[in-house]
Amino acid sequence: MSVREALNRGRRANPLPEGTLAVGVGLLINGLCTYGFLVVAARVLGPEDEYAPLSVVWAVIFLAGPGFFLPLEQEVSRAIAARRGRGLGTGPVLRKAAVLGGILVAGLVVVTLALGPFMVDELFSGDWLLLIGLLLGYVAFYATHLARGGFSGLVRFRPYSILIAADGVMRLVLCLALAVLGVKVAGPYGVILGVAPLIAVGIALRGQRNLVTPGPDASWSELSSALGWLLFGSALAQSLPNIPVVAVQLLATPAEEADVGDFQVGLIVARVPLFLFLAVQAALLPKLSALASAGLIDEFKSGFRRLVMVVIAIGGLGTLTAFSIGPWAVRLLFGAEFDLDRRTLGLLALGSALYMLAVAMAQAVIALHGHARQAFVWLLGVVVFIVVVVAMAGYDLFLRAELGLVAGAGAAAAGMAWAVWERMHSGAVATRDSLVEAIHDVVVEP
Repeated sequence: MSVREALNRGRRANPLPEGTLAVGVGLLINGLCTYGFLVVAARVLGPEDEYAPLSVVWAVIFLAGPGFFLPLEQEVSRAIAARRGRGLGTGPVLRKAAVLGGILVAGLVVVTLALGPFMVDELFSGDWLLLIGLLLGYVAFYATHLARGGFSGLVRFRPYSILIAADGVMRLVLCLALAVLGVKVAGPYGVILGVAPLIAVGIALRGQRNLVTPGPDASWSELSSALGWLLFGSALAQSLPNIPVVAVQLLATPAEEADVGDFQVGLIVARVPLFLFLAVQAALLPKLSALASAGLIDEFKSGFRRLVMVVIAIGGLGTLTAFSIGPWAVRLLFGAEFDLDRRTLGLLALGSALYMLAVAMAQAVIALHGHARQAFVWLLGVVVFIVVVVAMAGYDLFLRAELGLVAGAGAAAAGMAWAVWERMHSGAVATRDSLVEAIHDVVVEP
């Protein structure tokens, strides 16, 4: 029986890739609970004083956490899957990954502590509990992504899904508890961002056996020879959609500081399509991975083109929806105190759509062995954002951040398109291994 026939028979028996339903359910629960947390916190804290610094902590955690530790998860997953296929133990790879992740955590903690007084004064409105929440968040993302890498590499999608779902559920439950207790300062809500994932890891690990098994020593290259570029690119890729909030907080005048919370709410609503994009990735990437692993390159290319078309459709619909009913949705979800216009929501949604397109095309760049190129394209996007924001000094603060996001994400999308064209015309050819690497190494988290 040919590989193609085997795949077709497998699809007839089970039309969904293994683990798709479990992971999809976990993502759905996490996404709903994430919005629940943000809505409850916004209504309790209000747009002034308290919600603004919490929104900055949220942006920094989701910049640094997935940016540095998501590539680690993906490399651990692939390395363990390779060992499992050869009948080798997982322990050596997990220990190497734990050491590497520990080094990353230590580096982030040292840098954050060094910048602590500045961050507390300029970003967190003098609340040191928010800094503690940020530090806990680093540790939590390290533990979460290391566990997720182990689960997915061993094809244990049930605990993987439980971990994703429990993270969101615990975050919302703890947030509701604080709201019921009448806590109206941002610090405790920031600490939740670091505590909830650690509880979720403990829940997901219950009852698990043989996660760490003895085996031959692992070299550092077993994780990935391109891990440095992947880390660099991932950190920059997560920076682009999150730095607008940080920029608004840093650049706001005393009279504008109360508006920072409004901006974060606008970005949250505008990024609803990003959650839909993540669901599409969860459903399609395993299928693309199966095609790539089987060497069905033409079928993979066709599936990837469909993914890009879906991204364009999601982005276009999201932009139109945000512009037309976005202000009403903000008031309905977060309260009448949050007031944003169509322009702000439409431009933020457009920036998010361009960002999603850049993410999709980055997969093609990596498939064509362009690890360094995709990292530098993400750097280009961040630089363009900064240049636009600085060049528009004196204009409306929100407009500066909105146009910066649109320009930065647009530059990233254009740069990725150029990188694909350049790699193809330079003779680079996507191989089975590079295709599998690409679809697992360019995954974002909101």
